[in-house]
Amino acid sequence: MATNSEELTPEQRRREEELVRRHLPLVGYAVAEMATKVPRHVSRADLTSAGMEGLAQAARSFDPERGIAFDRYASTRIRGALLDELRRRDWASRSVRSRARKVTAVADDLTARFGRTPTTEEVAVAAEMDAGAVSAVSDDVYRAVVLNYEALVSGSDGEGVVPADSRTPDAVLMERERQSYLLDAVSALPERLRYVVVGYFFEERPMQELADDLGVTESRISQMRAEALVLLRDGMNSQLEPGAVVADRPGGRAEKRKAAYYAAVAASSDYRTRLSVRPRPFASTRKTHSA
Repeated sequence: MATNSEELTPEQRRREEELVRRHLPLVGYAVAEMATKVPRHVSRADLTSAGMEGLAQAARSFDPERGIAFDRYASTRIRGALLDELRRRDWASRSVRSRARKVTAVADDLTARFGRTPTTEEVAVAAEMDAGAVSAVSDDVYRAVVLNYEALVSGSDGEGVVPADSRTPDAVLMERERQSYLLDAVSALPERLRYVVVGYFFEERPMQELADDLGVTESRISQMRAEALVLLRDGMNSQLEPGAVVADRPGGRAEKRKAAYYAAVAASSDYRTRLSVRPRPFASTRKTHSA
């Protein structure tokens, strides 16, 4: 049970300080992992400060009688503190968002003209930007999506939050493949679910605005978002960890629909494309949509 600092006994304070000292590396691990998912201009010092606060809060509220190891409990609190810090600071700056809107608009126009997804170089020429700048904007937007997705679907018990001591080459390749499968899974979603995911996570549109577009209630949009996240999780697991996919009734319609979805995810990209993990733009949801 949490205790106010004014009410702590000297022994309780010593126990908290010892927990913090012994588990300081957890903050470094969490910051290093998060730094791979946010733009380079985000201050690691600010993330470390937030992580330290999360660790201190974990030490203060930890109850060993719950049967949860402190490192797992603290990792969850640290990760939550880092996400809260990023949200408070709105790390995707106005200039990044402005460039992202410009790139998306140009890509949409070229897609309509060419009848296919334009290359980075084609978008750069049309937007009068350097190709590297277009890629950088896409990377920043992509990281925002991964961050939001992982914040919603990551487990609450902290398992898998603490990364390895170092990012080995094979770990980097595995992470690229996992992130690419996320993009493939989004692309393969049914149209209306994809509309909600792209609008909510990629374009950060309010749920009420999406509800008005689709002619449904805001609560229905919330349900569709939850349904889409389950499909995304299962779609990724179907390729990366098939044993984690919960099977439906054999031969049922739901199982057949999911099997078709998993097949679409598998066919969306080849191995080389997944390892390059270049962000692939989605059509804007701000266009007129017939529900």
